[in-house]
Amino acid sequence: MIKQAAAQPPVRARPEDKKARAKRALCSLLTAIAIPLSLTLFVIFKFGSGKRYRAMAHKPFWFPPLWLIHLASIGTSFLMSLAAWLVWVDRGFHVNSNALPLYVSQISLSIVWDPLELVMGAVGLGFLFCFLHFGTVFACYWNFRKVNPFARDLVKPCLVWSGFLTIVSYKLLTL
Repeated sequence: MIKQAAAQPPVRARPEDKKARAKRALCSLLTAIAIPLSLTLFVIFKFGSGKRYRAMAHKPFWFPPLWLIHLASIGTSFLMSLAAWLVWVDRGFHVNSNALPLYVSQISLSIVWDPLELVMGAVGLGFLFCFLHFGTVFACYWNFRKVNPFARDLVKPCLVWSGFLTIVSYKLLTL
């Protein structure tokens, strides 16, 4: 006869354990947001105003002003970082092996686009990078939605902004 072990009640976490976990979670959240956000701010302050973009005489009226581009870059950096942290918390980077490289690619492309297109004036290369950025944001959206629906929703404004910047880059290419 096989003897079955009695089911033991689940062990409750002590308050100290909950505090320590909450502290670690907060620390990881701050780190996950601070690194991409500080990189974005560094690029904005390092490369500055984009005088070539401002000096363009025949810009369409719907082109965003430079301050809006920079503000939206900061906002999308924050939203993508928060979404990536939510995916990380749900172990999405371990389950889906494509999610982390896509997120790192998205950060890299978003940081490079601003100085490449607006400051240096490399419009063709800037359009290519912006198009690739849109693709990586879409791929992040596609991978994040499988892990955390709230993270998916945080990526949607970033996807819209990246699509809009791709259209602006294309128009800059044709001007």
